[in-house]
Amino acid sequence: MSTADTFLATYETPRPARLAPNLLAACFPLMKLIPARFMIARALASGYLSSGGHIVETTSGTFGLALAMIAAAQGYRLTLISADTLIDRTLRCRLELLGARLEVVDDPDGSGAQSRRLERLQAVREKDAGTFWPAQYDNPDNCYAYGRLAEWFVRQVGQVDCLVGCAGSGGSLCGTAAILREVFPELVVIAVDTPRSVLFGHPPGQRLLRGLGNSILPRNLDHRLIDEIHWVGALPAFAATHQLCRDHALFMGPTSGAAALVAQWYARHRAGAMTVVILPDEGFRYQETVFNHNWLAALNGWPVAIADAPATLEKIVPGGEGTWTRMIWGRRVLEEVPSGGETARRLRG
Repeated sequence: MSTADTFLATYETPRPARLAPNLLAACFPLMKLIPARFMIARALASGYLSSGGHIVETTSGTFGLALAMIAAAQGYRLTLISADTLIDRTLRCRLELLGARLEVVDDPDGSGAQSRRLERLQAVREKDAGTFWPAQYDNPDNCYAYGRLAEWFVRQVGQVDCLVGCAGSGGSLCGTAAILREVFPELVVIAVDTPRSVLFGHPPGQRLLRGLGNSILPRNLDHRLIDEIHWVGALPAFAATHQLCRDHALFMGPTSGAAALVAQWYARHRAGAMTVVILPDEGFRYQETVFNHNWLAALNGWPVAIADAPATLEKIVPGGEGTWTRMIWGRRVLEEVPSGGETARRLRG
């Protein structure tokens, strides 16, 4: 293994943080290195990717950054497709320094322009027939990669009673949950999403909180693993991110703030249960936004007081950026949940 590869292996390893006596967080510098390294290694071993070959992927940020780091270390060509609402100046600079070719599509409604990004990705693949597409949303290797994280949690705490994590591609939450539930059949799995993400039945729309949620349904998201779903709006997620820094000196991104908010609430009400939570990336990318008081002051509804508990819903009801709601999902498919069937039929054609 080269020096660069050794560094990447170390960089993808989380550090443990006790947020409460019964709550352990896995704090990642860049969690997406886990599936990115695993998928690239599998593709190389199976012949889908050749040494020095071309990789193309659609990304909202962190998975693309992970691929860029691997491509730079291992000598691959990389094309990333994203939307103008997703790629901030800091991330663009970092990707370009790593040698990635970045193609950015318009996103007029702020939903992430996923279909437009996929169309552009297919055009790149047609132009270069030897291109490898990791397909993070549908590639089962995304889920399989998180066997390491499941093992890490068991080594850290032994018994795991509840897993909390954000849902985006479905890889980290469902991959970790599936393996942990083999060991702990009564494991409670809580998914964290955000309003106007379609993953759990909301109609698509503009999302201020990025890094979780989606405007398409990935195959890697297995609704049957989920016991509860929490929709956390951007404002309480941002406030929780600041609180993580104040209370625990953890400088993490807003998706980590959303996940920690939910996990801390659950742990407070289940003192006898060991809860673990996935905090997927650090806060450096968000210094000009989430950690910028002038940027926050311009947001409608800021500052916001964090609620003591989420509002519990009986059916899927979209909320706003200042809301935090939950629903008992009950390990059902989307079609079985009140008002979820219509969304599922529309998205799956």
